[in-house]
Amino acid sequence: MDINQSLALLAGLSPAQFMRQYWQKKPLLVRQAIPGFQPLLSRAALVKLATFEHVESRLIVQQPKGWRMKQGPIAARSLPPLSKDGWTLLVQGVDMHDAGAHALLQQFRFAPDARLDDLMISFATTGGGVGPHFDSYDVFLLQASGRRRWRIGQQKDLTLQQGVPLKILQNFEPDQEFLLEAGDMLYLPPGYAHDGVAEAAIGSDGKAADCMTYSVGFRVPIRNVLAAELLHRLAEFSEDAVDTAPVEGRRRAAPLARLYRDPGQPATATPAALPAALVTFAEQAVVQALKDPLAISCALGECMTEPKPSVLFDEPLQAWAPDAAKAHQTSIRLDARTRMLYDSDHVFINGESYRAKGADATLMRRLADQRGLSAHELSKASVSAIALLGEWHDAGWLQQERHGLPGANT
Repeated sequence: MDINQSLALLAGLSPAQFMRQYWQKKPLLVRQAIPGFQPLLSRAALVKLATFEHVESRLIVQQPKGWRMKQGPIAARSLPPLSKDGWTLLVQGVDMHDAGAHALLQQFRFAPDARLDDLMISFATTGGGVGPHFDSYDVFLLQASGRRRWRIGQQKDLTLQQGVPLKILQNFEPDQEFLLEAGDMLYLPPGYAHDGVAEAAIGSDGKAADCMTYSVGFRVPIRNVLAAELLHRLAEFSEDAVDTAPVEGRRRAAPLARLYRDPGQPATATPAALPAALVTFAEQAVVQALKDPLAISCALGECMTEPKPSVLFDEPLQAWAPDAAKAHQTSIRLDARTRMLYDSDHVFINGESYRAKGADATLMRRLADQRGLSAHELSKASVSAIALLGEWHDAGWLQQERHGLPGANT
């Protein structure tokens, strides 16, 4: 992506300008961010996704006596009738289950992949919404079809309503209002209060148009949660030294600590008191864990690529063909569910880390950035890199697409 090229998606701004002027600073309304945009999934396809256990979904219904929320999986027969106003179906992570949704998400990769989360699709009947609230993350709200009215504001009073299953603001005070139609998009930085309500609309075919809103959300690590996860991973690192292959096996740092010993511990009349020597030992263990900067970045990369618990990878339909990979006869692409990042010393994929250097490291970084390698690029990989890619293929993390060979692509 050319980060200096102006984009209709960003109201004529380049990604560089948008990130500098708007990212985490102020909202941006973009009329016709994607002109002529059509929903990537029909309402029926979205409802079907919500029935699967491995797909995160929610049904939210606004009733005279308050709000009701049901977590997925959601059977189609349990949905209220379309004639009933005020209900919303939310389906998370649609990019992992639909190629078109995955392609749409790629348009927002001007922000780091470590921050980009997923694409959520919302279907709502007239009056449907999730109430006035604020998110802790950046969000792009793309209207796919129909109309939704957004009221937004820099809310100071963050008091939430009590006794409701949603985090709804008690005293919402909007200061701007926008009506979004198909193709329009609204960017909101973290903490900006907003309330979107579906409105009735007629499509070009003269029929009622579904209110479908696509939300591109971003990941926001929480400091203490991230610290706990990093320390947990650092503690799990083995004491084994790594080998010296161009793309090495999973990296493990130096020993974090030795076994606690207290040969000088006297008898105690206060057995419930923490021994001072044990406190010192614990402090030294944490300090030791944080001494190796490579180990910290390694743990961070593993953490940021760890798939969500609901993510399942499919077994490949065909066996890995290493000879074809070296003979310009096959290309590869990462599975939509795969997360892949890198730093100057490692590549990270789906919670695993690998030391990388030389030409293979360059190739792996290109795979992460492009989410695929052409047949020409792949032919330059070393034998050890081809073997590693084969392991990832067998795990379902990437697909091999054969060219000029019998059989369909995998």
